[in-house]
Amino acid sequence: MSKILNVFAGKKAFIPFITCGDPSLEVTEQLVYAMAGAGAGMIELGIPFSDPTAEGPVIQAANLRALSGGVTTDKIFDMVARLRKHTQISLAFMTYANVVFSYGTERFVRQAAELGMDGLILPDVPFEEKEEFDGVCRRHGIDLISLIAPTSHERIRMIAKEASGFVYCVSSLGVTGMRSEITTDIGAMVRLVKEEKDIPCAVGFGISTPEQAARMASLSDGVIVGSAIVKLCGEYGRDCVLHVSNYVKAMSEAVAGA
Repeated sequence: MSKILNVFAGKKAFIPFITCGDPSLEVTEQLVYAMAGAGAGMIELGIPFSDPTAEGPVIQAANLRALSGGVTTDKIFDMVARLRKHTQISLAFMTYANVVFSYGTERFVRQAAELGMDGLILPDVPFEEKEEFDGVCRRHGIDLISLIAPTSHERIRMIAKEASGFVYCVSSLGVTGMRSEITTDIGAMVRLVKEEKDIPCAVGFGISTPEQAARMASLSDGVIVGSAIVKLCGEYGRDCVLHVSNYVKAMSEAVAGA
């Protein structure tokens, strides 16, 4: 049974994303506790990669800061082990295929599962190539989260049919980042998914204000925000925890009220 489904049970979920190790793994750990306390339903933990193709400049810069600070996959796993002593909030890793490959897919997924991770998001793995990851994830009880983009209309049904956990609806074409407005017909994307499978849909890419979050939540089951949070981490460094906590509280309330 997918633990992620509980995140959306009877409520809309706000899902913040942070880059592990930016500004440090100690601060990342504090951010997780603070965001859980501020109303986050689930948290995405980004494992930094030197060439994060889906990311805009804000998250790219965070990846480079974290890597130059010496963050490794093993150190992130150690941090999750510490986290799990204090919080049971649902957690998903977001990273790139190369990170998992180079660690060893079986080893990576097995360790993630043993640490109590619930999901894995690999934005650079197309649907047609997901099998080599999906099989391992299913074996170890981790949901490989599927992404659907505004262009993949005829593919949405196909992707939805095999999706697990939740479906990540990409609101805008291009890379991650804050946008002044979102013009994609999110409602239509969500309806296509739901016609195929009864699975939660969360919208991400480009959302940064409580107003945008409330609008997107009214059309879906949850809202994902990364760049706006990572920007606060970059701006305030080690002093970012309170700023992020206040932001997550405002966004969680906007999503819950939608």
